[in-house]
Amino acid sequence: MISDFPPLAILIEKGPAMFGVDAGRYVIVAAVTSAIVWGLRRTRLGTRKIQAREATAADMRREMFQSLRSIGVYIVMALLLLWAFGGAGIYQFEGSYGFGADMALLAATIVAHDTYFYWAHRTMHHPKLFKYFHRAHHRSVTPTAWAIYSFAIPEAVVMFAFIPLWLTIVSVPIWVMFMWANFQLIRNAMGHAGFELHPRWWLSSPLTRWINTTTHHDLHHSGGFNTNYGLYFTWWDRLMGTEHPRYAERFAEVVADRSSSPAPAAAAPEGEKAPVPA
Repeated sequence: MISDFPPLAILIEKGPAMFGVDAGRYVIVAAVTSAIVWGLRRTRLGTRKIQAREATAADMRREMFQSLRSIGVYIVMALLLLWAFGGAGIYQFEGSYGFGADMALLAATIVAHDTYFYWAHRTMHHPKLFKYFHRAHHRSVTPTAWAIYSFAIPEAVVMFAFIPLWLTIVSVPIWVMFMWANFQLIRNAMGHAGFELHPRWWLSSPLTRWINTTTHHDLHHSGGFNTNYGLYFTWWDRLMGTEHPRYAERFAEVVADRSSSPAPAAAAPEGEKAPVPA
């Protein structure tokens, strides 16, 4: 009987609905981002496409399959974690501390996740780990918004691990975690869009220059394999000396007004080659 195996019973009872919700969020965010990029490429801003290479249908199918597989890993891990520990040690606060305090916790969660992501991402680039953890993601040399969760299974486990680690330390309201989950999904889609969505003045303002752009992460995929590990912000890359030396210059090239010149942007910065996964 299935009831004799609680983990399996929980997965069968709750897994499909949870998968449907998370897969639906992924499809909506990726599809909307892709539609926005498709529309903008048909305007005078079309020269903001970062690479000359076009992602193929096969690329996008692979990204979608790997992303849906990662969502499956997230759901299984979440349900197994709740079964194994009964939520013990993991704060499950359904209330609110007040709007201001909740927003402060949302900001803290974003900063903590960016720190976790930087160091986990950089660690997965170690030659002894890359093949098993991160090579699947880097098959997207020209990424699209469908690459949000395009991970190998081990990387999906690492990415999920932030949630129980953070909730073991901090009691964050459930609705705040839901807001963070949607925020990271949207920012991830923007980072993989292959089209610069940020305004031309973004790196000139002290209020925004520390927030990542699409070009920042696109360089990591196409011409700066060992640079630009950050997710939301540039400060860890700057502090640790891992920001691409031509990031600001490349951003300026991408957002320059080239309406009179329809030539697309170069596939990778001059003198560099896009990484070819081993």
